[in-house]
Amino acid sequence: MRKYSSVLACLLVTGSLLSACGGNNNGNKPAANGGEATNAPAATAAAEETTAPTDAPADDITQRKVTIKIHYPTPDLTEVRAQEDDKIKRFQEVYPNVEIVKDDWQYNVSEIGVKMAANEAPTFFNTYATEAKFLVEKGWVADITDLWNNYEFKDQINPVLQNQFIIDGKVYGVTQKGYVTTTMINKKMLDDKGVAVPPLDWTWDDMLNTAKGVADTKKGISGIAPMGKGNEAGWNWTNFLFEAGGEIQKIEGGKVVATFNTDAGVKALDFYKKLRWEAKAVPQDWALGWGDAVGAFQQGRTAMVMAGSDGVIEQALNQGGLKPADVLTYPMPAAEKGGKHTGVLGGDYLVINPNASKDEQEMAFRYITFDYFSDKGLEALDAILQQRKADGKYFIPPLLDYYAADSEFGKKTKAVYDKYSDIVYQYNTDIMALLDGKPEAQYNTQDYYATMSNVIQELFSKDGTDSKAQLDAAAKTVQEKFFDTIKVE
Repeated sequence: MRKYSSVLACLLVTGSLLSACGGNNNGNKPAANGGEATNAPAATAAAEETTAPTDAPADDITQRKVTIKIHYPTPDLTEVRAQEDDKIKRFQEVYPNVEIVKDDWQYNVSEIGVKMAANEAPTFFNTYATEAKFLVEKGWVADITDLWNNYEFKDQINPVLQNQFIIDGKVYGVTQKGYVTTTMINKKMLDDKGVAVPPLDWTWDDMLNTAKGVADTKKGISGIAPMGKGNEAGWNWTNFLFEAGGEIQKIEGGKVVATFNTDAGVKALDFYKKLRWEAKAVPQDWALGWGDAVGAFQQGRTAMVMAGSDGVIEQALNQGGLKPADVLTYPMPAAEKGGKHTGVLGGDYLVINPNASKDEQEMAFRYITFDYFSDKGLEALDAILQQRKADGKYFIPPLLDYYAADSEFGKKTKAVYDKYSDIVYQYNTDIMALLDGKPEAQYNTQDYYATMSNVIQELFSKDGTDSKAQLDAAAKTVQEKFFDTIKVE
């Protein structure tokens, strides 16, 4: 969800100068306005400084005065603002013909229409994985396919993230960072109880049996800690809804219709009942928010937790005293053998205002991608790793970054990581083939999460609940209070 990325993601960025990795992100959990949660990969790079050509043709864009209004961090993000100011300085050294106007408006689905109608939206602005279809249908994002096709590094961009803003073969945005919900497993706890490590291509039954085998209620040890309070409770459960083949909502006749009370929803809710009442694998004090669940994992009080990976692992290794070999990162389990390992996908994207002129759009695109794929970023990463080693701390790379792991830049980054293999956390290389990211619902995601959190709490507190009745009541609430107020044009 938006935003559940670790604050540390901003501090560990590879010379990161992306404005979207803000200090208000706190570790792959939901936030206001249905936001993408991330353990947000934000490893960007300081671009190599060059000078604009002086012998450029008269029609060269670098010879024409262009003004762009850029997406700028909010006042509370002083460090990120300083980074963005540095980027502006370097960009204008390369493009002295460009005047840059700062705009700290942050995307809000309830405000974007007014911004567009008044022609007040920035030349480019941030948005989220959920918004692609909505913005395209409204005509509020520019088709940047031609700019994309001419982009030197387009084939090195992470397709898992970028594909969210490619619709009907056309490109409408550029990925910044993202996450797919994963499951972290404390292998040491499994070993201590003699529980076999499940296969990476695992199922709900594997998760249930693993959690049941580790749980020890007398010692206050749980096998898994699903989040049980706050919007994160509904967010955690939605992974299972998706894995069962369910959807949160659909658009029908210009209306938003709740659909999470289907057989798939019942199946997913029944699985939670099995974890709680059959396996007795959920904490007795089940009312855990994001920080509580991650803290329980860090302290060895639960064997599994579900979230974006790097923030959880950061706490476990650098605050919990665990070793990299103790912490395994798994995709979410498939409902059945051969099924998809679907996890909620969240991400931050930058899109360009369709009302901007062609020159403004091109310069906005150049600004967005200015710090991508730079060797200077690798130098910055090396320096960060040196410092981490000197401090006796581990470094946890993001599972998903803006570049593809098998790209040329990805290989260069891995080479830097390999120099510090004793402190850099290594993901299982097979996990990427199993990850299946699914974006959150487009409308009122947070209201849906909050309603489902109430359902989860009732299920955890009272044995014998009726899953279908619970979901029907929740769907009725969401429909009448939120979805019925939306008119889809």
